[in-house]
Amino acid sequence: MEKNIAMIHTLAVGLPKEMHYSKGRSMITGIEKQEVKEVYLSVHGFDGDDVADKKHHGGPDRAVCLYPAEHYIQWEQELAKPLPTAAFGENLTVTNMLEVDICIGDIYKIGDAVIQITQGRVPCSTIDKYTESNTLLKRIIETGYTGFLARVLEEGTICSDSNIVLVEKHPAKISVLYCNEVYFKNKDALAMERIRAVDALAEDWKQKLEKRIQILQSKVMN
Repeated sequence: MEKNIAMIHTLAVGLPKEMHYSKGRSMITGIEKQEVKEVYLSVHGFDGDDVADKKHHGGPDRAVCLYPAEHYIQWEQELAKPLPTAAFGENLTVTNMLEVDICIGDIYKIGDAVIQITQGRVPCSTIDKYTESNTLLKRIIETGYTGFLARVLEEGTICSDSNIVLVEKHPAKISVLYCNEVYFKNKDALAMERIRAVDALAEDWKQKLEKRIQILQSKVMN
């Protein structure tokens, strides 16, 4: 039995819209979410939720974005200001679900839906623009506090007070934090092979790691 029970801190959705940031510039992004009490989750994502950049975000392997609420304390201290709700564009701000404990392939039942963790979230510069900071993206990558993404195994309604129940821990036990460290910093082809071998890993990560492995192996051979 786990000591700390995972819980929903905030449930949020939002559609892409124009966001204005420094020096009068703007962009279309789905990062800004609004808190909701109840929403339906399909294999394509939450009703009323979408991304603007389809190449780098969204899709069945990235249908749900989760971010640990605990990290907000550190970021707000570092930035010396409060952050908006779902500041990282996440659908579920959660407690007791840190990257060091969550593993690729772990399966959770949340409300009526069942999800499976597929990858660490790969942050982009939109986070700095949305939070009006120039250090947050860099710090997220440095710490590996990226949050994580999931596919939907069973569709259903999730409420803001729904329980989060661990259904199955993946036997490989490769944490999101370990994946982030390898993905962002490591030059270890064996570590990449170990991550790529996890069946539940998002297809996009499998392809990217395969390319990196090939590059590293070609350098060794030359």
